[in-house]
Amino acid sequence: MKRLTEEKTKILFEKLSKYIGPNVKLLIDRPDGTYCFREMNSRVYYVSEKILKLAEGLKKNELVSLGTCFGKFTKGNKFILHITALTFLAPYAQYKIWVKPSTEQQFLYGNHITKTGLGRITENTPMYQGVIVMSMNDTPLGFGVAAKSTADCKLADPLVTVCFHQADIGEYIRSEDTLI
Repeated sequence: MKRLTEEKTKILFEKLSKYIGPNVKLLIDRPDGTYCFREMNSRVYYVSEKILKLAEGLKKNELVSLGTCFGKFTKGNKFILHITALTFLAPYAQYKIWVKPSTEQQFLYGNHITKTGLGRITENTPMYQGVIVMSMNDTPLGFGVAAKSTADCKLADPLVTVCFHQADIGEYIRSEDTLI
């Protein structure tokens, strides 16, 4: 596992700050120790420095993965956030969207959220802001991008898309064949 270059670190932190804002530093310096991001095969892993030191004794070809995969870099050097990062990002999210129980399954099948499925939205959410999608009982369901601001949602038509789907926990089942 290698350290991220300065350029890739900047791209990663810009993507993370789209969802959790200035709370990115809380991912690094946590009460249970210091964590870091490492890259292997264009995938970015979030790992404790204690575990990283233990893994240094392994050969490069013996190590499959280490820590939690946060996402991957594309050939065009863009960062794609994976659903495995959801549990780490949800507590620090600035903007959230809660969906009604009737809409949860539609979102978990990969569909966008319409206004009729919107339960609540964080106040002052700007348009095209990264949001964490939650169920009404505060269970994180996935990531999205706000298609409308909070003010626009109040005046929008019932069938208008208010959140674009990015990733959801249903991907574990949909991608079961390719995860092996």
